[in-house]
Amino acid sequence: MKNTATEIIFLIEEDPEGGYTAKALGESIFTQADDITSLKEMLRDAVRCHFLDQANRPKAIGLHIVL
Repeated sequence: MKNTATEIIFLIEEDPEGGYTAKALGESIFTQADDITSLKEMLRDAVRCHFLDQANRPKAIGLHIVL
């Protein structure tokens, strides 16, 4: 299946047990990290793993942070 999205949006929330969680809107991608900087790296890695074909990978990752 070809992905035509140029951007993928993640909903970022504070985890009650510490750190942050991120869920992609419209895709089955979820990750977590201790801080926002680490979370950004985890998101990039998760998107690369989910969209193995670089041609189909979204070009931008958007963050919607809910605190």
